[in-house]
Amino acid sequence: MTDRTQPKHADGYLLPDKVYQTLKWAALVLLPALAVFTNTVGPALGLPHVDAIVTTLNALGLLIAACIGVSQAKATTDK
Repeated sequence: MTDRTQPKHADGYLLPDKVYQTLKWAALVLLPALAVFTNTVGPALGLPHVDAIVTTLNALGLLIAACIGVSQAKATTDK
């Protein structure tokens, strides 16, 4: 019988390193850059609901950052 409370990764993180690094890049670089690009270019192209799109992109970046932060906190407390 296995203990389901133990993380599956030897380093204590809830996420594999490649997933963690990809999500970190998306939250810190990709989504903020995409939000600024959308806010700048969207009105010039006549894109509807630019403010809602930018808000959604920023909220998604924050959600991803919070999720990877939980993984980081879990690894830190397990050490």
